[in-house]
Amino acid sequence: MSQTYQATGINLKSLPFGETDRLVTVLTAEFGLLRAVAPGARKPKSRLRGRIEPFVINQLLVVRGRSLDRIIQAETQHSYPGLSKDLAKLTIAQYWAEIALSLGLSDQPQIELYAALNASLVTLERQPHQSPEAAARLLACLNSGVLQLLAVGGLTPQLQACCRSGQPLTPVIDNPDWRVGFSIEAGGLVDLAVLAATGSRMRPTATLTAGELITLRQLTDLEHFDRAAAILISKVRTLAAMTYRMKEGKPFIYPKAQLKYAS
Repeated sequence: MSQTYQATGINLKSLPFGETDRLVTVLTAEFGLLRAVAPGARKPKSRLRGRIEPFVINQLLVVRGRSLDRIIQAETQHSYPGLSKDLAKLTIAQYWAEIALSLGLSDQPQIELYAALNASLVTLERQPHQSPEAAARLLACLNSGVLQLLAVGGLTPQLQACCRSGQPLTPVIDNPDWRVGFSIEAGGLVDLAVLAATGSRMRPTATLTAGELITLRQLTDLEHFDRAAAILISKVRTLAAMTYRMKEGKPFIYPKAQLKYAS
């Protein structure tokens, strides 16, 4: 087996290691999560110094080691400079990185996770800065990215049909009384009429209006996430967080405070 290999990946995490090195965690499409030492990367004149910053995509040449691999060459393919210029955007990107670190696997291809994270970062970087709707759009973008990553990890809730009956659910937007249940236990939407007819004791985690369901569905599509109204974001955020907590057994705390800088 060759002692060197190549991989293309995006930097998710970087920590000081030894006196002059850094320990970098990279998400690659070919090998999943890769933890490797970047020798001398903390030296001011190191060629690796700028290339191992978060959210930089590099073509890497790596040497296998007994415990940790070593990065001996990095050629930058792409970066997201707009993230470092906006605290809110950077916070969202770091939040997504933590999700990717939680969902990603090592020594296995992670093509879908790699693609989903980069697609979300592209959308995030394009969002307007310091505009009246900036905060609402960033919140929508945050939740859209979360749902995209959860979907890759197999944690996305069922949003198209009733989890009990399997029947498709169509929101009636012109009916202000239309409601559908959302159950973490069931894994997504539940038809309230079905629950009543079957005498089920299941209590939905939340109820959604037609507009809220449409918004939730749009947030799973990066091309339409910006249609989400700010007034609906809090409920969507809660449902996404509760779904992750139910599946992963970990708390999900959104970076709310930093988003105020977007306005």
